[in-house]
Amino acid sequence: MMTLLISTLFLVFSSSGWVSLVLALSSIMLCSSSLLKHDLDWFNVNSNMLWDTLAISLIMLSMWILFLSSSPVDKLSQENEFSKLFMTTTVLLLITLLVTFSVTDFLHFYILFETSLIPTFMLILGCGVPAWAISSSGVYMLIYTLLASLPLLLALLVWKSNSNSLNMVIAPVLPSTSLLSTLWLISFFTAFSVKLPLYIVHLWLPKAHVEAPVAGSMMLAGVLLKLGGYGLIRLSPKLNFPLLSMNWMLVSWAMVGGVLVSLICLRQTDIKFLIALSSVAHMSMVMGGILTFSSWGLNGAIFIMMVHGFCSSGLFCIANMAYERTSSRSLLIMKGMQSSLPSLTLWWFLLAVANMAAPPSLNLLGEMKAIIALFSWSWVLALPLAWLTFFAAVYSLYMYSTLQQGKPSSLLFTYPSSSPRELLTLSLHWIPLNVVILSPLTLQYAL
Repeated sequence: MMTLLISTLFLVFSSSGWVSLVLALSSIMLCSSSLLKHDLDWFNVNSNMLWDTLAISLIMLSMWILFLSSSPVDKLSQENEFSKLFMTTTVLLLITLLVTFSVTDFLHFYILFETSLIPTFMLILGCGVPAWAISSSGVYMLIYTLLASLPLLLALLVWKSNSNSLNMVIAPVLPSTSLLSTLWLISFFTAFSVKLPLYIVHLWLPKAHVEAPVAGSMMLAGVLLKLGGYGLIRLSPKLNFPLLSMNWMLVSWAMVGGVLVSLICLRQTDIKFLIALSSVAHMSMVMGGILTFSSWGLNGAIFIMMVHGFCSSGLFCIANMAYERTSSRSLLIMKGMQSSLPSLTLWWFLLAVANMAAPPSLNLLGEMKAIIALFSWSWVLALPLAWLTFFAAVYSLYMYSTLQQGKPSSLLFTYPSSSPRELLTLSLHWIPLNVVILSPLTLQYAL
């Protein structure tokens, strides 16, 4: 099965772009329908790899977003002389992600976790970004993520020296009263809170998004941020007792940080900054759901991660379509698009509605489960949860109304209409957001 999945990667090199895209996405759907029928929590891929529902879901998400980002959405992939390097880097990134979501050894996971930064760095800096940006975006991202994850490497090596195995399935739970558990807790949370990211350690994310090409932004928001959530889900059971004594502090940080970032979103005029910061607000709900140590909180966090992958990727994609026509990311300059570019108005609305967790989006189910789990864990969180969901609707409607309403800027002329390939790309982002919730398997997993 892994061979079948990997083989679909090379369809992106076909000369018929949309033919290869349709074939690749069909292969992904075929693989997912056969893989998700397994009732076991884990099943073998080979001696060093295991899959469960979480791993399969993130693998399918990675492949889906890769093929959408590799389609001819932006001018870079069509005109830039580095297009072959771009495609090769994107495929290498996906292969790294596939193996990352499959390995069972924590040390191997860490190595692949950090290896994914290399193709990401190349996507941001090597595909159309000016040389002066090297000191401000990619290096900024590397400094944050590498420095934050070095303590995790130290903790893994110490654990390796005191344990016979770092296997995710059979590794022992760390004791609650030991220096090792304290070291683990600090290093573990620092590494993954930067990767999610959470408030305060999120400063690298907007800069990386702004200076990345559209495909880089789609992969970064759609898949790479999920590495932090995936690591939290895999490693938190091994820190059950230490986390139970401190998770009230961590959950409070996540909830309050999510509210503050939501308020910052209301002051943004750069569309890519707004979308990037909204990711931080959504990931705070993921962190809270995981740290409740309940099945409802965990399932809600997984649903939110999956929905955020499709929704944020779609928002960056449609924002790039607007940028190609206006040569600006300012909401004030792009306003009035309902009269100047009506073909994209519906898609802006559908993606904004999904971003605010309105029905029938799967995001609604995910946030409901996470909110119920968090409220059951502590009623004190009722107020920040209410603010978090309210402000998500406010900044989503702010983005939509500012872009679509008002008089178009006098600096701009009539925009070219959207092409069929652009509409198909947006539809392939929106369909999983709203159709997956109708699947009996999804409802069974949700309950």
